[in-house]
Amino acid sequence: MKGLELCRRYFEECAGTILRREFPEMMERAAVGLVGEGSECLGFDDEFSQDHDFGPGFCIWLSPEDAERYGRRLQAAYEQLPGEFLGVRRLETRRGAGRVGVMELHSFFARFMGAEQPPRNLRRWLNLPEHFLCLLSGGEVYQDPAGEFSRIRDAVRAYYPEDVRVKKIAARAAEMSRSGQYNYARAMRRGDVVSACLALADFMRSAMRMIYLCNSVYAPYDKWLYRGLTDLRDGKHLIFGPRFSGPMRLAGAVPLIGEISRLRPDVSLWEHPETLPEVNQNDPCVQKIEEICRLTLSELRREGLTEGTDNFLERHTWDIMAKIQDPELARCHVLEG
Repeated sequence: MKGLELCRRYFEECAGTILRREFPEMMERAAVGLVGEGSECLGFDDEFSQDHDFGPGFCIWLSPEDAERYGRRLQAAYEQLPGEFLGVRRLETRRGAGRVGVMELHSFFARFMGAEQPPRNLRRWLNLPEHFLCLLSGGEVYQDPAGEFSRIRDAVRAYYPEDVRVKKIAARAAEMSRSGQYNYARAMRRGDVVSACLALADFMRSAMRMIYLCNSVYAPYDKWLYRGLTDLRDGKHLIFGPRFSGPMRLAGAVPLIGEISRLRPDVSLWEHPETLPEVNQNDPCVQKIEEICRLTLSELRREGLTEGTDNFLERHTWDIMAKIQDPELARCHVLEG
């Protein structure tokens, strides 16, 4: 059983009944669910996830007034709830403490987005860590009678304002070009395999984040980037936002990224660099990089973000930036965001 289902059943079949009996008035107003940190909130949990900070548990989000009046007593009652459910016992580490239990709702959101809930200006949206917004979009809310928790969360789930999304697309295009189409080749011409591997890793990360942007879905933390894309491709992703309508954009780039991860840069393919063409198609890594960039360019053209045909993505970043309507955002450095 996946962790999200386990926690929902724990609340519905066990813990919720106990808390409603002890705090009937409070539980009629409280928002309850499981949102935030933990692989189970994004549906990525597996047998390897269960050795730490996993098991039956949930969050109770209170208004500032209710947190002041009931918070400590409710948390004490939460800590007395059964620690095992359906044969699964919660294992919690010091590092993972505080992911479940009683929380003042604005303090909960502040951990991920600061005091503006949701952000009130585009620059703030641009600079928030994307994986934090992903966490707020995942998980599940079991009840929210007052609606305040869901109001803030739904504003996040509605995804970036369009100018912010376009600005981030420009940044990812610049990163993909710099790391994959420029730095990788320069490192290989010098015989510097370590730097070439770093450039490949940067390219894969930027390419994956570009795919999320083109699908209007927040990218998760790095270790889940590829897993999230395969789930998105297979229709299993838990953090679809209302702007994702399918079919998945740039789906063809996903297996190519997987293939790059299995390749090792081969310096023998870069001997006599002065005789090599600018794009060394003898190198399988270059072949995959250029194909991913070709697919990306096709998607950018489909969206109307550029009319150019050059496969070197750097040359399209100014066209993309020119599509931004907000003057302050349009003046940002191309790599910002």
